[in-house]
Amino acid sequence: MSLHPEAASMLEALNSGFPDVTTVPPPELRDVIRSRRAPLQHLPAMREVHDLTIDGPGGALALRIYRPESTEPELPVVVFAHGGGFVFCDLDSHDEFCRSMAEGVGVVVVSVDYRLAPEHRAPAAHEDMYAALEWAADNATTYGGDRSRIVLAGDSAGGNLAATVAIAARDNGGPAVFGQALFYPVIDDDFDTESYRKFGSGYYNTTKAMKWYWEQYAPDGTDDARVVPTRTGSLAGLPAAVVITAELDPPCSSGDDYAERLAAAGVRVRHRRFDGLFHGFLTFPSLSLTESARQEIWKMMRGLFD
Repeated sequence: MSLHPEAASMLEALNSGFPDVTTVPPPELRDVIRSRRAPLQHLPAMREVHDLTIDGPGGALALRIYRPESTEPELPVVVFAHGGGFVFCDLDSHDEFCRSMAEGVGVVVVSVDYRLAPEHRAPAAHEDMYAALEWAADNATTYGGDRSRIVLAGDSAGGNLAATVAIAARDNGGPAVFGQALFYPVIDDDFDTESYRKFGSGYYNTTKAMKWYWEQYAPDGTDDARVVPTRTGSLAGLPAAVVITAELDPPCSSGDDYAERLAAAGVRVRHRRFDGLFHGFLTFPSLSLTESARQEIWKMMRGLFD
């Protein structure tokens, strides 16, 4: 492991400043995290941004749609689920990231404000993401999107939702999914992998926190492919994938393994592990290493459409 000095400095700040999520009631935790955010800068600028509400399986479901500047009449569509341990974060927490993705990949991004745990347990978030996919397939053209090129994407817990919805769409005859992009995804609840053993504490995201997230989201178990993608009978026939992992992240080994399983099942996979980086690094634009990583990932995502 080679830890960049700037990454080490940021890890020190995160370890000392981020709350112990296991000690704070979820509603209060959301308020604490929200209070620490900088005001939205609305950058990079988009051609259009729309906030709207659709009918979801649990009631009103909020979406935010980003359309970048482009001369193309129809752009591919990314349906995106934010991270946050299934418990916190929202449309605003990932606003800058979605804008960067829309501009960098050249896509319309549909960001999904899915229901959060523990008030809404699994598979509520999965169901909301699936509803957003269906909505995008029916309405993407209204916002300059190409319904024949829809990619499911998400970071952390959102990566889990993207992966499980790709499986559900395949199995249930749902909308055609062109690709999936999983950023340091939370694939399963196996806490005995190499990365959990090596990096389970001291690297911002911890084993203790990950166990707590799973307890909030799936207290009744994880033997369901809507909760853990590897519970499906087969990964064959899934859409092409971009899988991004971070070396210092406890779920890293599971993400690496999932990329290997997809490839073994005949799925076209682009996999990149970023050594010396930690969980969530893509949503820290102040980290100088982040922009170059993003540009590499945006290129990988553009490759999905080749």
